[in-house]
Amino acid sequence: MASDEREMMNNALKKVVIPFLRQQGFKGSLPHFRRKNKDNIDLITFQFNRWDGSFVVELATSSVEGVTTYWGELVPPNKVTAHDINERFRLGDKSKDEDGIWFSFENAKSEEDFEEVASYVVDLLKITDRLWIMNLLIE
Repeated sequence: MASDEREMMNNALKKVVIPFLRQQGFKGSLPHFRRKNKDNIDLITFQFNRWDGSFVVELATSSVEGVTTYWGELVPPNKVTAHDINERFRLGDKSKDEDGIWFSFENAKSEEDFEEVASYVVDLLKITDRLWIMNLLIE
């Protein structure tokens, strides 16, 4: 994957997705975002495929105290990411056993093409419901 395409995808995410995340109370920067709720922290991580022009969006939750890894390291609440959590859900999954949607931008040519991919992510994020990520992990 050419770095120009990755940069254009990052720019589209910054223009389209990140403002939406901020409106919903998320903090952080690409690729990791977190939102503190009363009983948990919602986590969203963008994971890019190093071999082609695609990415997945991983969703998880943490306790408000952060998380302790299986090797005993405490990851504080302001540093925890979806990658620190064993049980994650990929955006677009119908169940935890699926691979989720790989959002492809390989065929994107224009700024509008990249923004269309980013808009698809926003359409799938139901984060206005603060229980949405937690409920995905319970099902």
